[in-house]
Amino acid sequence: MSDTAETTGTEAPTENKAWELRVAAARGETTPISIRGWFRIARRASALLFLLIAFVPMHYLYRVFAYGSPFPMLFLRYAARISGAKVEVKGTHLKRDVFYVANHVSWLDILSMAGACGTAFVAKAELASAPLVGWLASLNRTVFVKREHRMGVAEQINALKEALADNWAVTVFPEGTTTDGQSLLPFKTSMLSVLEPPPPGVMVQPVLLDYGSVAEWIGWIGDEDGLNNAKRVLARKGTFPLKVEFLEPFSPSDFRGRKAIGQESRRRIEEALCEALGKPLRKFAHDVAPIRYEKGDATQGVGVKLTVPTDTEV
Repeated sequence: MSDTAETTGTEAPTENKAWELRVAAARGETTPISIRGWFRIARRASALLFLLIAFVPMHYLYRVFAYGSPFPMLFLRYAARISGAKVEVKGTHLKRDVFYVANHVSWLDILSMAGACGTAFVAKAELASAPLVGWLASLNRTVFVKREHRMGVAEQINALKEALADNWAVTVFPEGTTTDGQSLLPFKTSMLSVLEPPPPGVMVQPVLLDYGSVAEWIGWIGDEDGLNNAKRVLARKGTFPLKVEFLEPFSPSDFRGRKAIGQESRRRIEEALCEALGKPLRKFAHDVAPIRYEKGDATQGVGVKLTVPTDTEV
């Protein structure tokens, strides 16, 4: 397989053809999988099944005697690697009483972050129905929320308060959707309402998830369904880098309300992402209704090199 194919994750004859398939996936079309790709899917699925058989009984047995089983974290760590993500952790993460705020590219974000630090999550409800991944995420105490549903947001805030009171580390993805790794959407700060006022001793730690050159091919964006994205990722040859960078934490008490906390988190993530990419961010090329974001003028259907939008808060 050529270097281009290693990056794009397809066995298309040219990069242009690979890009056509990528854009078609974002439109909701099914991506064709080669015989070798299906073989990789089967191999990875078998490895995940083996992990399940080994770790799930140990998890439930552990829970009989103690709280806070380490097996979900270990399972998700190995599941990320089996799925192709070669995770590199940068920086020092706080272990408890911490509210992580991260950018969002893929369902692999949950596997990699949970595997790195054992955090619980707030994630969009659609992920709950994703094959296998949804169940695995719930095993790790993920709170699934319909972001467009106000009652769902209220339930989410209550669940977060309970999690923080129980000294969990909790992660939110305030962009409201997954992107292409080249953009950063405005933050939907309603998810940060749990920090008004901040619980005693709780810190906020921004996190950058950086997929490097494969981000645009991995990203779950547009009208692509979860099953097609999972097949595309699991059909890839070899591994790809995923850097989980824990940035400097800060006290939410130093900022006046959720919007200021969100703005500071986004500023730090944007700065780190621009540094990682070595170029300015660009506008995301898809509408995102929950944050009233309107797409940029995409020349190729996935993204364009434009300035990111202002920090409009919702």
